[in-house]
Amino acid sequence: MAALRQFERSSHANAPSSSWNIKVIAIYAGVAPTRVTERLQSGRIIGCGKTVPELTQKEIDQVPRIVAQMGPEPFLQAMLENPDFNIIIGGRSYDPSPYIAFAAYNALQKQPGDMYSLGKDIMGSFTHMGKIMECGGHCATPKSNGAIAHVYKNASFDLTPMDPLAKCIPRSVAAHSLYEKPRPDILHGPGGYMNLSNCTFEQLGDGRTVRVRGAIFEASRAHGEKYTVKLEAARVMGFRTLFMGSFSDPILISQLDDLLERIRAYVKMQHKNVTETWDLGFHLYGLNGEAVQASPTFADRPYAVTQRVFVVGEAIAESQKVATSIANVARVACVHAPYEGQKATSGNFGFGIGGKLELEVAECAEFCIYHLMSLEDGEEGAVSAISHADGIANTVDGRGLFHWTVSDFGEAEPLKVTDAAEATTTAAHTNGDATSTKTKARSIVPPLPPFKMPDNPRFLADIASVLRSKNAGPYEITVDILFDSAEVYELVKASGVLTTETIAEQYQLAPGEMVWAGFFDLAQAFKATFPRKRDGKLRVSGGYLENDVHGSQQYMQLMELKLGDALREKLVAIQRRDAHKIAGLQLQQKEQEEQAQAQAQPSVPPAAEVAVSA
Repeated sequence: MAALRQFERSSHANAPSSSWNIKVIAIYAGVAPTRVTERLQSGRIIGCGKTVPELTQKEIDQVPRIVAQMGPEPFLQAMLENPDFNIIIGGRSYDPSPYIAFAAYNALQKQPGDMYSLGKDIMGSFTHMGKIMECGGHCATPKSNGAIAHVYKNASFDLTPMDPLAKCIPRSVAAHSLYEKPRPDILHGPGGYMNLSNCTFEQLGDGRTVRVRGAIFEASRAHGEKYTVKLEAARVMGFRTLFMGSFSDPILISQLDDLLERIRAYVKMQHKNVTETWDLGFHLYGLNGEAVQASPTFADRPYAVTQRVFVVGEAIAESQKVATSIANVARVACVHAPYEGQKATSGNFGFGIGGKLELEVAECAEFCIYHLMSLEDGEEGAVSAISHADGIANTVDGRGLFHWTVSDFGEAEPLKVTDAAEATTTAAHTNGDATSTKTKARSIVPPLPPFKMPDNPRFLADIASVLRSKNAGPYEITVDILFDSAEVYELVKASGVLTTETIAEQYQLAPGEMVWAGFFDLAQAFKATFPRKRDGKLRVSGGYLENDVHGSQQYMQLMELKLGDALREKLVAIQRRDAHKIAGLQLQQKEQEEQAQAQAQPSVPPAAEVAVSA
């Protein structure tokens, strides 16, 4: 709310507060630790997925705050009790929740009612729409910054990107359910799950809009199960300091592992009298680059990474002072440590980026609560509160777990709900007014050529139009592999190149560790989800020595996955067939053009015969 107070103060510079009035609802997701402890002791908290460790009281005591992921119920209740609202600011929520609530608010004609009575097909449509819309124009190709959804009473909705150079196509919309989720067909959320198994995606006549149907929302309570919400919290693991720079000398690089171990030992010796816990680690980028580039087979590695060795040293300790001391000693050692065959005795390490030697980055936070808590009837909702503290203090069993506050900004007389509706209706019909202007939409995405499979494909990256990775929650990584061609997709599907075992091998996992893997025909895609690991140990996103907090760089292991001779032969046969077909069409077009040119030539009459006499 402090940000809104600042907005109110700054707005006075542009317009007096007597000319405007804004009603803002703030919905809070904080949960009292005592409530979590009580539910833990009664056995009503479990991990959100098999990779999540069991929750203990220790984690509850370590965190400064705990939030629960709200479903749509708090948003809907706040709207119904404050129909003249202008803005809602929601705390931690299931991404589709505000969209579901606003759609249900209108479907219920802004009257109190049970949104689940609308039917699981309607609720499925609202949830599916919200899941896509929360990412804006990511459902388009190329992905852009926004989209518009039109939601209908028959449990369908249309999606159109706002960027004029982007378009929604069935595959791009279907593929969105792959994004950041462990599996693409069953998507769990507060109070149930969405089933997309029977969805259809229809391209409309404008070529940019897709109509979506078929999603179902299965409410937990309809199946005799408890409504659950996901709890989230992070603890502080210590304080961090970083340093960064590069090594260029190939003599040093050839023995870099040994050098870094000696630096660790030196830092430990220099801090032998420090009693607090600390650690030191290194992020290395490009360590194998020179060896790869020198290899005679480098020409066969089109997706190999080649660069010099860039180093980020990361120190963590119980205090910032000790963390900075660890980083400082390690950086100096990187500069001056001796090594076998050393030539450059003036310094080993290029550093000073941004004019900094060490970078103090304060607390190091790490997820430790990512668990499902079951609720009693009515606890999934929210209640009005005077303040956030009052809302937390008055949370009791059987009442809404969440709460909201209402604030008014500005001094103008607020519009009545009916007046606001009339104003909206009037504004919608003033486009023809002489004083109104229209702004033509401008594209922010450059025109991109369509994906083209290279001749003689050998690797997975040659035939996949999209190959990406992302977090599926803080404890799991998911990879998505999409194919533009249905024919290529079916060949890959039948080839056995992509299997649970293949993915497990690429990421050094046992097949039994895999969370989910399989093909998703609606998007012509293969998806695999697995535990997040570093150095062979289960790790959570963020925290000490993290270098890919989004998990978006974990696809590289699959880029050079070999296709196999049998699959390659079939792909080459397709390319030859298509090339022959294109050549035939081009020849046919050329003959037609030549024939048309011949017909367009004016006919010349034969020369007249002339008799000449002497």
